[in-house]
Amino acid sequence: MADRYIEPDTPELRARWGAFAWTAENAEKAKEIVARYPEGRQRSAVMPLLDLAQRQVGAELNTQGWLPIPVMEYVAAYLSMPIIRVVEVATFYTMYNIAPIGRFHVQVCGTTPCMLRGSDDIIAACKKRGMKAGHITDDGLWSFTEVECMGNCASAPMVQINDDNYEDLTPADMDRILDELAAGKQPKTGTQLPGRHTVEPAGALSNLTAMVSENHDYRGEW
Repeated sequence: MADRYIEPDTPELRARWGAFAWTAENAEKAKEIVARYPEGRQRSAVMPLLDLAQRQVGAELNTQGWLPIPVMEYVAAYLSMPIIRVVEVATFYTMYNIAPIGRFHVQVCGTTPCMLRGSDDIIAACKKRGMKAGHITDDGLWSFTEVECMGNCASAPMVQINDDNYEDLTPADMDRILDELAAGKQPKTGTQLPGRHTVEPAGALSNLTAMVSENHDYRGEW
């Protein structure tokens, strides 16, 4: 796991983000989010509101987004909670970016199942493009993080790029996916293994055969 640091709070940062406020659309979403929680428990909305704020920042920057200190202060004030409590959440969960990132945030799983299935080669394919932890490539496209298990062990190795997962990867797959993203295209998400739909056994199925090409609800057949 790469070291995480909060982007320093500078006058330049304040000038850019000090006037942050919800867009009209996100203001309505924020109200809906807070309303999900019982009276007196509204501070529990901090996680989804941080995600909403990060995505609003991302929409302005054409990235996945990140959380400058003034934006975290805005969320803290919105929920009437101490800023340190918001910072504690943002720094604990790696789903929140606490420093600027590139257009595409490439998170490669390096935990044992992915490592045994070739994640080192996937990492090497990323490094060939100048990616390294805690760094935005010179073209502004890529940020890189090696992460712990993201729950796709049956289709290892895998990466998450922004909100999408790519699984059953080879270095050639990784190069193709990165090329397509750089060209403004949307690569196929999920498994990259031909003939595999989700994480069913590669090759022929011995049961649940209706799952070969699409999700199938078996519940009425049991």
